[in-house]
Amino acid sequence: MLIDFSKLTETEQKNFKGGEGSYIRRFTGDEACTIMRGCLRPGSSIGEHTHEESCEIIYVLSGTASIVCDGVTEIVEAGQTHYCPKGSTHVMKNNGDRDLVVFAVVPKQ
Repeated sequence: MLIDFSKLTETEQKNFKGGEGSYIRRFTGDEACTIMRGCLRPGSSIGEHTHEESCEIIYVLSGTASIVCDGVTEIVEAGQTHYCPKGSTHVMKNNGDRDLVVFAVVPKQ
C-alpha cells in the first residue's frame, strides 16, 4: 500500500500531549497501526506520555530531536531512529534552530 503524505490532510495540534508549541502532522492508519509524518518547529515539543499499549518508532528525517525516554536523554539526528518500547515514557523536543521532521509508526494491539 502506497502512502503519499502530500495527499493527506495536514493537521496542527497545539500543545500535543501537553508539550509546547505546535505539532504539525499528516497521518493515516488502520486497526493495526498509525503511520505519520510530523514536524516540530524550533522550541516546540511533544509532551511526556507513556506507551502503555504499544511501542513507537521515530525516524528523524531532518533536524535534531532531544528525547528523554525513561529518564535517559538522547540526541537523535537526521538518519537516526528512536525506539520507545511498550510501557516506556518519553518526551521529544526540538531544541534546534530549524524544523524537526520525523516519520513515526505506532503499532496497535
